[in-house]
Amino acid sequence: MANPCVDLSGIFPPIPTPFDSSGNIDQGALKQHLEFLGGFNLRGVVVMGSNGEAVHLSIEERIQLLEVSRDLVPESKLLIAGTGCPSTKQTIEISKRSADIGANAVLVLPPHYYKGRMTTEVLTRHFHAVADGCSVPVILYNMPACTGIELNADTIATIAEHPNIIGLKDSGGDVVKLGALHQRLGDGFQLLAGSASFLLPALAMGAVGGVLALANIAPGQCLAIRQLALAGDWNKAREIQLRMIEVNAAVTQRWGVAGLKAAMSLLGLDGGYVRAPLLDLEASAIDLLKTILIDSQIL
Repeated sequence: MANPCVDLSGIFPPIPTPFDSSGNIDQGALKQHLEFLGGFNLRGVVVMGSNGEAVHLSIEERIQLLEVSRDLVPESKLLIAGTGCPSTKQTIEISKRSADIGANAVLVLPPHYYKGRMTTEVLTRHFHAVADGCSVPVILYNMPACTGIELNADTIATIAEHPNIIGLKDSGGDVVKLGALHQRLGDGFQLLAGSASFLLPALAMGAVGGVLALANIAPGQCLAIRQLALAGDWNKAREIQLRMIEVNAAVTQRWGVAGLKAAMSLLGLDGGYVRAPLLDLEASAIDLLKTILIDSQIL
C-alpha cells in the first residue's frame, strides 16, 4: 500500500536532463551532476520535472532516466518522479512504473490541454484516480506558467482530501495562498515552494522546503536560507534570499532550461544541450549570465 508518511522537509533540485550533441540522454553528465549534488545535505532530487524537459521525453526515455537516476541516488535520499500526462490513464501507468522502479513519490501536473473543461470536479477525479492507482504518495504540482491552469486554494483543499495526496509544489508564487492552505490543512499536507524566488516567504507561511531550479547550481545557498529560517535568523536568511533573486530569475523565467544548463557549464558542471524546439544560449547571453553568477557570489 501507499506510504503517506513520506517526509518532504528539505530542498530538492529538479534536475535537468542532459542531452548530448546527438540529442540522446547523456548518462555520464547525469552521473556527474548527481555526484555534485550528493555533496550537499539535500532531501532528494526531482526527475522529469519542468527543468528536466519531461515533455520532450518519450515514455521509454522517461523510464530509462528514472532507472539510471535511482541507481545513482542513495536510498537515504528521496527520488521524486514527475509523471503528469495529458490523460488520467497515461498518468496512472507512468506513476505505477515509476513506483516499481523505486521512486518514493510522484509529482503530478494537472492535465491542461482542455483547460476550459478542467473544473474542480474533473481535477479531483483525476488526481484521486492517480492516488488510488499508485503505490507511492502523490504530490500536486501547480505550474500555471506552463499549464495555463492556476490551482486555487479551494480546489487544492478538495483534492487533498485523499489520504495518498501528501503535498503541493507550488510554482505560482502566491504565498498568501500557501498561508491559507497551511492554516486550512495543517502540517499533514506538506507545502513546497516551487521557486527559489520566494523560498523564504513560503517558509514563513508554513512551507517545509522547496523544489528549486536554483538548487542545481546553488544548493548551499538554498539550504542555508531554510536552515537560517528554522533557526530564527531571518535577517541572515533574507540577505541570502535577496542575493538569489536575480540569478534565480536568470535560470527560470528569463532563459529557462537553457539558462540553467549554461549556468551549470559556467560552474564546471555538464548541463548538456537542450532538446529542440528549445535553443541553447547564445554567447552574448552567456556573458551576461556569467556576470549575474559572479554578482550573486555563486561563481
